[in-house]
Amino acid sequence: MSVLEVQGLRVSYQTRAGRREVVHGVDVSVGEGEVAALVGESGSGKSTTAHALIGLLPDGGRVDGGSIAVGGVDITGWSQKRLRAVRGAQVGLVPQDPVSSLDPVRPIGVQVGEVLRLHGVRDAATRRARVLELLDRVGLDDPALRARQYPHELSGGMRQRVLIATAIALRPRLIIADEPTSALDATVQRRILDLIDDLRREEGTSVLLVTHDLGVAADRAQQIVVLNQGRVVEQGPSAGILSSPVDPYTRQLLTDAPALTTYDFRRPAAPLFLRDAAAAGAEKPYAIEAEGIVKEFAVHGRGREPFRAVDEVSFQVRRGTTHALVGESGSGKTTTARLVTRFLQPDAGRIELDGADIAGLKGEGLRQLRRRVQLVYQNPYSSLDPRQSVAQIVAEPLHNFREGARADRRTRAAELIDRVSLPADVLERSPRELSGGQRQRVAIARALAIRPDVVVLDEAVSALDVTVQARILELLESLQQELGLTYLFISHDLAVVRRISHTVSVMRRGRVVEAGSTEDIFTSPGHDYTRELLAAVPGRSEVTA
Repeated sequence: MSVLEVQGLRVSYQTRAGRREVVHGVDVSVGEGEVAALVGESGSGKSTTAHALIGLLPDGGRVDGGSIAVGGVDITGWSQKRLRAVRGAQVGLVPQDPVSSLDPVRPIGVQVGEVLRLHGVRDAATRRARVLELLDRVGLDDPALRARQYPHELSGGMRQRVLIATAIALRPRLIIADEPTSALDATVQRRILDLIDDLRREEGTSVLLVTHDLGVAADRAQQIVVLNQGRVVEQGPSAGILSSPVDPYTRQLLTDAPALTTYDFRRPAAPLFLRDAAAAGAEKPYAIEAEGIVKEFAVHGRGREPFRAVDEVSFQVRRGTTHALVGESGSGKTTTARLVTRFLQPDAGRIELDGADIAGLKGEGLRQLRRRVQLVYQNPYSSLDPRQSVAQIVAEPLHNFREGARADRRTRAAELIDRVSLPADVLERSPRELSGGQRQRVAIARALAIRPDVVVLDEAVSALDVTVQARILELLESLQQELGLTYLFISHDLAVVRRISHTVSVMRRGRVVEAGSTEDIFTSPGHDYTRELLAAVPGRSEVTA
């Protein structure tokens, strides 16, 4: 018997123009102890489908048809009161975002214990003992301490473990894991997915895994259901879907998943015209040279030593190539990027741009550096001013440096929007009217406005679906070839790094532990930490192929 059986599910949302159906007759089945993956891009209907199963659709959402059975019991049309008895006890939910899913003003132990209290565990001592048992079960060290702490005192991986503890508190038969690791580093992601696998094996729990990443599905699921625009386009055993996809959309997802793509590393190391120029001795070969850079931050508390976030870091980036800084959160890679762009001043060391030391720049010299080095941030939703039009956003650097008249700046913005493959009509729109991928293209256009030599990309594709991510990476590669740009690429995702970079520095705890060509790092890693990062990449059996 299936733990979950969904047939013909239809879901709609209320809009200004009336009700709009977004899920069209979806069928999903999850067997005992099985992992089934719902796979698709943002907007494909996968999260809506998952939330509809347990009555957690947002305001305006409604199930219009189909049937939902959990453990053989048809719960279609049940009231919220009846569904509350199902949620937690029969079906546990692990949501995507641990930041918004946990109450910032309540201790962790209280929040995990709440599900026990709601389901009848009235004795406080019993609840506390079970909470500590759960926190220990999901691998949190010192459960008593963690139970007293607040969400902001835990890392992202720790917070996700708290959500898993909550989901398994009542030993449900099914866990719905909605993008449970999309915001986490690859090594943390692997530990979380391993934890869910362990629970499945030991408790016999079934899992419905919602993900945009076919690499994750390839590693973890026995069955895959591919959704596109609210419809199932393909489903079946994972091995068959991955080896012989039938639908063009599934084939595109496989093509775009960086961890499932094979590379031979034989692309040019730099645009040909730049390599010829360098060979002729016409210009210095390195666009960026960093040597022994250090950055420390004060730690609150009397007599405490400062925290050294960047510790004697050195690297070089050849002109017209891409150098990647990789590592987990807290490795120092973003701080290093902010030192190179001089949003932070180094405490020691040397940073040269085309042979000129920029480490000590101040005032007008620092301002002029912004002409040559531009930064593209991770989050396209927060990095664009919602009060401005796209035309104003792209032209803003020109305005700041008083380049050209208003009409000239407008013309330049239009040229850039065309160059990043967006239609001209987006110029009059606001960022809120654009998708995540479109917003990131706008951010790239803005960075190119004053014709920089170097672009620093800080996790610039990590918030995007794999298909959108693939298009942005293609855009970056083509712009580099056309314009001779040098990229410093910051990422925790080694599969993406393999696709776009020529050279790599692996960072851990503020230090570079290994550096070299991308080919050498991926085919012959020399450091245990690098091997650990590579082993954690979803679809890792294909990564070094």
